[in-house]
Amino acid sequence: MRSIIITYKKFFLDQLSQIEQTVDHLFRHEWGKLVAVLTKLFGPQNLQLAEDVVQDTLLQAFNNWKINGLPQNPSAWLFTVARNKAIDVLRQQKRKEAFSKTITPLLQSEYTLVPTVQDMVNTNTIDDDQLRMMFVCCHPSLSTEAQVALILKTLCGFSVTEIAKAFVTGYDTIEKRLYRARQNFRDHHVPFDLPLVAELDQRLENVLMAIYLLFNEGYNSTQNDNLIRRDLMQEAIRLGELICRSPAIDHTNAHALLALMHFNASRNESRLDAAGNILLLQLQDRTKWNSSLIQNGIQHLEAAASGKKISKYHLEAGIAYEHATATSYTTTNWKNILQCYNLLCKFYPSPVVELNRAIVIAELYGPAEGIKAIETITQLSSLKKYYLLPATLGELHLQLQQPDKAKQFFLEALVLTHAASEKKLLQQKIIQFCG
Repeated sequence: MRSIIITYKKFFLDQLSQIEQTVDHLFRHEWGKLVAVLTKLFGPQNLQLAEDVVQDTLLQAFNNWKINGLPQNPSAWLFTVARNKAIDVLRQQKRKEAFSKTITPLLQSEYTLVPTVQDMVNTNTIDDDQLRMMFVCCHPSLSTEAQVALILKTLCGFSVTEIAKAFVTGYDTIEKRLYRARQNFRDHHVPFDLPLVAELDQRLENVLMAIYLLFNEGYNSTQNDNLIRRDLMQEAIRLGELICRSPAIDHTNAHALLALMHFNASRNESRLDAAGNILLLQLQDRTKWNSSLIQNGIQHLEAAASGKKISKYHLEAGIAYEHATATSYTTTNWKNILQCYNLLCKFYPSPVVELNRAIVIAELYGPAEGIKAIETITQLSSLKKYYLLPATLGELHLQLQQPDKAKQFFLEALVLTHAASEKKLLQQKIIQFCG
């Protein structure tokens, strides 16, 4: 009898774990879709209401599924529940004068309410709804930081903590940005539409920035035990492809970003060893690189070349291209990579770009020159909490046969990173090379 109970308990816990994993997966993949269609329904002025309905839907899913098991089509189940909740909310809210002004007359009449909601909340228009939502989030009444934070929250399912990490800022700061953004939508009566052509380019820049931040969190996760989060990377690529499919938007920079993401994603299978340890670029098995993703990256890079301007994504994709197509680490065309970084420093300067440029200088001219380049970085003090600064200095001093200095920098980097895999790599370097 005891063995039966233990077996049943294990089965139940396994089922519960599977449900938790499924809800977490759906949170990432369906959150943005549901928020977009409900924002279309309620209006951007009621964005918080849309998010609340989605959150209630996911909570109901978890409570229902842990008792009844997973439905055959979890996504369809979520849309059905969200639709029903939206109808209930509209019935409750439409009596309020302020709310009734933000919704169409079809949603105010009981005769047309249900069929209108059923027509608007469906999976057939998801791509269009999410595309519009991206540009709604980048309304010019919002600051750039608020725009990107809003996309990460509403479309990508980022937590406030994850957004704070992406911006290297505090939790409270992001909370305030999101609150002010929602208030801005109410104050400016922002419509759920694509902007006029004159505004598209300006808003597109911030849309692409948010997609890139999403990809980077998947490529090098700051909030997860796993270094690589393929679900986030795939979602970022999917959102980039949404833009490229729209005839109303200039695709050039989006193609460049997609090229960059495909090149970087192609190395996923070689970035960790069997024990989960980070393998730096020079140690990676290039036979494990995904040639299909590299070819996709090349195609997007060729499509990006049709534009008249070169964006930062063009230059970063050019760097990633050199890495992705080099047959070995030693045959990497570092001179071409340095040229790209020189252009980035000229047209899109930042301390992080200058740090990466210094690493390339070290590859070409030796570690001492790399350290000199780091010491001349503009606004070097802004990198004092960026773990890759001391980690890079530790590596360069190691190459100069200065293990004591290297250890000092590795220990500094160890305090600054929260990622378990990065901490493990630094600890291994200290033990193996610094004594």
